[in-house]
Amino acid sequence: MPLARQFYTFDLLKVALSPRVPADVKVAVDNVLISRLKTVTLGERLTLARRASGRVAAALLLDVETGDGKAMDHKAMDRKARDRKIVDRKTIPGKTIAAKAVARDIRVMQAALENPRLTEALVINSVLGPAASAALVQAVARHAKWSRRREIRAALLRTAHLSLARALEFSREIPAPLLEEVLASSRLPAPIKAQLIRQRQASP
Repeated sequence: MPLARQFYTFDLLKVALSPRVPADVKVAVDNVLISRLKTVTLGERLTLARRASGRVAAALLLDVETGDGKAMDHKAMDRKARDRKIVDRKTIPGKTIAAKAVARDIRVMQAALENPRLTEALVINSVLGPAASAALVQAVARHAKWSRRREIRAALLRTAHLSLARALEFSREIPAPLLEEVLASSRLPAPIKAQLIRQRQASP
């Protein structure tokens, strides 16, 4: 493991994916890769998102870059999303950098969601974690594969960022007892919760 810290990123990726490597070594190598996410290039991030283990892919769902190689938290990402809206609405010079950075972040996120090693449990942990951004919740809610799974729909209903339209759609297929349990611990805005309850009460 001391030697692994000196390996190049893609050498670590090969080690982590090798069937001959013991499981505990793979976990340690994954941890080294995750620790490097703040410094790797966009191209490396995209490759890791597509090909790395599920743990690394899940970390990339939460670890987004600012465009200068540094990582930022979900609040910073949401600020960038607001900047992008300003660009689209007013075409303010200088804000296009933020819009391009948001587009890069979304590319990495989408690539990670397509990773075949990403599991349902990892997606659920990501959207329910304190670092989950509105962009991540929306990406999972729109994803052709993940958005169809009942457990993930229930997890999305517990977040603070799901839109009313998606919340109404997802709640229809969740049994009433489970929906009550989900809404009891949900961070959705109160008006959305109230609308979901009214819809369920009006259903035959």
